[in-house]
Amino acid sequence: MKNMIFRQLFDSSSSTYTYLVADDNSREAVIIDPVFEQTTRDLALVRELGLKLRYAVDTHCHADHVTGAWLLTEKTGCQILASKRIGAANVDIELAHGDQIRFGEQYLEVRETPGHTNGCLTYVTHDQSHAFTGDALLIRGCGRSDFQQGDASTLFDSINDQILSLPASCLIYPGHDYNGRTVSSVEEEKKYNARIGGNASRKDFVGYMSAMQLPHPKHIDVALPANMTSGKPELMPAEPEWAPVKITFAGVMEVESIWVAEHLPDVYLLDVRAAEERIPGEKAHANASIPLGQLQDRIDEIPSEKPIMAICRSGRRSAMAVNILRQAGYEKVASVAGGILGWKDEGLPTGE
Repeated sequence: MKNMIFRQLFDSSSSTYTYLVADDNSREAVIIDPVFEQTTRDLALVRELGLKLRYAVDTHCHADHVTGAWLLTEKTGCQILASKRIGAANVDIELAHGDQIRFGEQYLEVRETPGHTNGCLTYVTHDQSHAFTGDALLIRGCGRSDFQQGDASTLFDSINDQILSLPASCLIYPGHDYNGRTVSSVEEEKKYNARIGGNASRKDFVGYMSAMQLPHPKHIDVALPANMTSGKPELMPAEPEWAPVKITFAGVMEVESIWVAEHLPDVYLLDVRAAEERIPGEKAHANASIPLGQLQDRIDEIPSEKPIMAICRSGRRSAMAVNILRQAGYEKVASVAGGILGWKDEGLPTGE
């Protein structure tokens, strides 16, 4: 799709797909089906891509994970969007069939696709090249219909009338997959979906769904009440008090060089550059210099009384040093973002 940024993200605990779509010109973004535990990851990606998160939207009231919508709103000021049929608290805009979610020059068309639950929505890009189907239509399958006002006959109509009626080339991006599959298309699902594809009749589909006898979702007793508040927790997750840590999309704990320079008496600055990388007099006030290759063997030399800030030339080796230190039991440890190069770019002193 022209001028649209698109990322597919995955939560392995619940096998949930989260989608980030953004307008390349305005940088406005929408996140679909965010997972509470993955909020830090999602925020890092938004930050690294230079996006402004405008909306956090869910395809339905999930029974297998807690939405990250409320926490994203707290962190970014974005608005929460969800189906008006759900009636969840803390929703800024309730959605109905035919609504449009606009971000920059792009928009998502809202299509009501009940049947898995009564409040299921599918989001379709304005050129009908992508459809985010939640749990209504999965790859070679579909969502169950035996709880949350679900109904197999209704789901049959939703899939056929609102999803499989899209162009054959329209890509299908589901809310879950349990077998490593990432994308399908309308054409593929019409041909190969064992539940609803081919010449499956309503009777065939309803009979298939009724015979499934699936177990009770194991997280439903926690997820449903939480999602009826848009994921607002009883207690906010604690932020690190020892430093303003940011976690990158790669999972690296980083602290900005300016903060480190301003708090040198309160931290232990560890230079992990190799000897040949060091320039005489360019120490950035490090407390110790231990090349990354020697760190494992010299770990006992590093005190644990202060937060440890690992620094290298560009930030790559220091990220590896953070992993080594954390595995050794050091809890307050982070990489200095940008390394010595970033330190110098900020005009910070590099002398002894």
